[in-house]
Amino acid sequence: MTSAETSLIAANVAFVGSHFALSHPFRAPLVRLAGEKGFLGLYSLVSLATFAWIVIAFRAVDPGGAQAWNGSGTAPWIVASVLTVLAAVLFIGSLRGNPAMPDTAINVVTAAKPTGAFAVTRHPMMWGFALWALAHLIAAPNARTGITAGAMGVFALLGAHLQDRKKEALLGGAWQGWEAQTSYWPRLGQLGRIGAGAWLGGLAFWLAATWLHSIWAGIPAGAFRWLG
Repeated sequence: MTSAETSLIAANVAFVGSHFALSHPFRAPLVRLAGEKGFLGLYSLVSLATFAWIVIAFRAVDPGGAQAWNGSGTAPWIVASVLTVLAAVLFIGSLRGNPAMPDTAINVVTAAKPTGAFAVTRHPMMWGFALWALAHLIAAPNARTGITAGAMGVFALLGAHLQDRKKEALLGGAWQGWEAQTSYWPRLGQLGRIGAGAWLGGLAFWLAATWLHSIWAGIPAGAFRWLG
């Protein structure tokens, strides 16, 4: 393992670990100490600093190292593109009517119904991140992507699980009622219940993100891989 890969592992551990620590065991004492705004400022600062470390460390790792399989072939990119479209739709669908958003009133959680992306999973945002990570592993199965995408997958899926435990403690029966109506694991048979707005918004977001991928990463992605 190279020193650059070691730095990338450390950066991802710092990002994921600090997020879990600040979101769960350290949140309450820090809010008491610094207030809600002070805590949010600290949280944002730590998140930005550790994410910047990931970006710098990621770029320092040689992208031309050994691959677990040939990720440059047509099939991996088709699969990755389908997964990222679904990820984008779930993410956009999570932005409206999400009972998991901070400071959502308990009566709103109690009245919530599993429509749209929430008919698929109660954690559409987190599953969007996880599918995005999986797509990158499929299309770029090298060391730097494996480290970073693997960490982001853990961040998303373990984070969703911990969010359930936290919400159960905070909201009790209201959140348990929401859990009883929904599923942690995606129900792909419910994709048809996602409205046209989320699909169109997700596709627009996907097109913008894959277009920017060529600029930021220097690698054509999505439809632009074939359109040029």
